[in-house]
Amino acid sequence: MKTRLTDILPIKYPIIQGAMAWISDAVLAAAVTNAGGAGIIAAGGRTADYIRDEIRKAKSLTDGPFGVNVQLMAQNKDEIVDVICEEKPAFVTLGAGNPVPFLAKFKEAGIVTIPVVPNVKLAKRVEAAGADALIVEGMEAGGHIGTITTMAQMTQVIPSVNIPVIIAGGIADGRGVAAALLMGAAGVQIGTRFLVAEECGVHPAFKQKLIEATDTDSIVTGQTMGHGVRGLKNPFSLKYVELECAGQTPKEELIKMATGTNKLAAVDGDMENGMIQAGQSLLPITAIEPMQTIMDRLVEEAKQTLQGASAILG
Repeated sequence: MKTRLTDILPIKYPIIQGAMAWISDAVLAAAVTNAGGAGIIAAGGRTADYIRDEIRKAKSLTDGPFGVNVQLMAQNKDEIVDVICEEKPAFVTLGAGNPVPFLAKFKEAGIVTIPVVPNVKLAKRVEAAGADALIVEGMEAGGHIGTITTMAQMTQVIPSVNIPVIIAGGIADGRGVAAALLMGAAGVQIGTRFLVAEECGVHPAFKQKLIEATDTDSIVTGQTMGHGVRGLKNPFSLKYVELECAGQTPKEELIKMATGTNKLAAVDGDMENGMIQAGQSLLPITAIEPMQTIMDRLVEEAKQTLQGASAILG
């Protein structure tokens, strides 16, 4: 498969892996890259030394391109940026803050820059600042989300900029990949679907919850406070939304209640009290499989869908 994304990054398929805090490490990133896509190491919540070690580990596991995601709200972001420029992964994705001040430094280091943006206004801004591509994510995604759907993002962002646009949010099978490409996207970013890869180090209980989930098991916490987080229904998320909607619990207390719950689920495997961050497209997740098997299925489904699309025209 050849798109503008595969021109920018020497990858076989226009599929990159989402940066999932406490989950997206060197092993997962290398597995995605070795399967034909482009993996990403997540820097959120991590030290600069950890990122340096993971970049070097990923280089020992794959000869292909992989990236690092920088969470721009992190207090140690400047230190992490310096490490990335020194270690030189193929690309960076940047989110949760203003990426513009960092683009020139990455470019000087020869690193492809791919900011994550929430709307057309910021898409145009990062394009003007020299970004190589951008990611736009719909609210169907897992983790921190905005309020615009994936379809609306594709409809509005793709024709508004000239740089390649990568689509994320609720893409869990090859039909979703094909839909994004038909809309004019250069590629897709996938997170939740890769959580059940054998190479993913998320807690086994987390993987089992995803496999057991139904199409109605998605829930968003924090929506009324302007920073929604999508995950699975469980005692924690249901109680949180109940308190949030009742409007009697102070915002500070709700924030304290949620702090650390991502790690509690992903690392410790607490399915009762942790936030099981996951996207809205859950039914395609049915088994724990090697990353190569998952990637091959995504690509084959996408190819079949794209080939079948021409039949509509007769």
